[in-house]
Amino acid sequence: MTKKIMIVDDDPAVTRYLKALFTDNGYETCTADDGKQAMDVFLTQKPDLITLDLEMPEEWGPRFFRKISKKGYTTPVIVISGLSGRKHSIPKAEGFFAKPFDADEVLEKVGQVLSRRTTK
Repeated sequence: MTKKIMIVDDDPAVTRYLKALFTDNGYETCTADDGKQAMDVFLTQKPDLITLDLEMPEEWGPRFFRKISKKGYTTPVIVISGLSGRKHSIPKAEGFFAKPFDADEVLEKVGQVLSRRTTK
C-alpha cells in the first residue's frame, strides 16, 4: 500500500519540489498552504506522515501540531523550516531539516519513519 505524505508549507516552490520528490519516489502526496488549511486536509486525507514548515501565514506549524496532538493523532512529523530554533519548536518531531535541505537526507528520514510505522 502506497504511503501518503502531507506537505504543509506556504512557499509554492518548496511545495512543488517536495511533491515531485515524494511522487518520484513512490509516495502519494497532499498539500496545505498553512496550518489552518492543514487541519482540513489532514482530516480528509489521513496522511501517514507530515512534513511541516514552522512559519506560515494564518497559523504556524507548531500550533497545527498541538491541535492534532490534543485530538490524539500520532501521525509522525518531520519539520522542514528556515527558522533557527526549529529543533525546539516541536520536540516530538521525527526529524528537522533546515531550508535549503538535502533531498536525499529528507528521503532517507521519510523512509526510516514510514518503515517503523509499518512494522508496528
